[in-house]
Amino acid sequence: MIPYQGRLSLRVARMVLAVVCMVWYVRTNGLAFTWVTALFAAYTVYALGALLEIKFDTPVRAAIGTSADATFFALWVWLDPAGWPPALACALLLVSTALLHDVPRVVAAAGVALLLALVLPANAALGLVWVIVGEAAVCLSMVVYKRYLDRRMSNTLRHNVIIRSQSEGAREAERQRIAADFHDGPLQSFISFQMRLEVVRRLLARDKDAAAEELQQLQNLCRSQVAELRSFVRSMRPTDEGMSLAASLNRLADSFQRDTGISASVSAGDIADPGETEVSLELLQIVREALNNIQKHSGASRIVLRVARRDQKLEISVEDNGGGFPFCGSYTLEELELLRLGPVSIKRRVRMLNGELALESRPALGTKLAIRIPV
Repeated sequence: MIPYQGRLSLRVARMVLAVVCMVWYVRTNGLAFTWVTALFAAYTVYALGALLEIKFDTPVRAAIGTSADATFFALWVWLDPAGWPPALACALLLVSTALLHDVPRVVAAAGVALLLALVLPANAALGLVWVIVGEAAVCLSMVVYKRYLDRRMSNTLRHNVIIRSQSEGAREAERQRIAADFHDGPLQSFISFQMRLEVVRRLLARDKDAAAEELQQLQNLCRSQVAELRSFVRSMRPTDEGMSLAASLNRLADSFQRDTGISASVSAGDIADPGETEVSLELLQIVREALNNIQKHSGASRIVLRVARRDQKLEISVEDNGGGFPFCGSYTLEELELLRLGPVSIKRRVRMLNGELALESRPALGTKLAIRIPV
């Protein structure tokens, strides 16, 4: 179905053509009530009614409009096959059919128009026949192009639905990740802090020295909790606007080293940023999550972050000297998914970027996480 403006234009064209043709006929043949003038009046009234009720257009009314236009064209072929009204009436018939219907109906309408032009006049109106052939060719081109646009629009809408669904899934996964990280990190620290405060309250009544020692431990816990909260906030912070990916990674490593006391070095060199900002955001988030996992689980004292660009792919590796994963060996993304091993969120982000992932775990010696993203 064509847009409202297109349907309105068709209705206006029908109304103008009906009025102009009726006025021309009356001026040529005089004002006398005959069956011809009655048909002209009926068509004009129909054109006016269709113009007023355009918002209530339906396929049935579109078919009625096509039949009315065909009747109007047949009337003019019978009255004046060599004049301009039949050509205009045929143009209206074919254009409205091309815009409102499909190719078979356009071919059928053109065939009916040719048949009427050959049968109704006393002699075959060859000039009108060629006009109809030309108009039919133009209208067939229009309907073919309309089908092409409809297919493109349909594909675009389908693609938008898929993207919207993927976006919703990514947002939901991110919410779940944040909730899980908050539950496993800052929330557990608050719960532990609350329990230790209860211990201090009880110790104050019977052993003040033990209570003082417990308070000292609580201060240390507060410091670690602040560092964990900073790490949690850092994991949700987007890349710095206007900064390159290499500069953002260097700043991220500096913040990580300052907050955790873990030595962090970056080897980025002179690399060009990915063409899309979203790719840089996802890569930076992957590195954040890797650093956060190292801080929480590895017990490492040193990490090395390397970034390079080779063969139209951006390579990023994060290596630490911590305790490693419980498993040993080197695994690809597909192998990790089959075995249900490795960081879930990082694997999901690498899949979204159509990238490759390799995880090398050496228990008690460290871990190396390497990803390759096409750019």
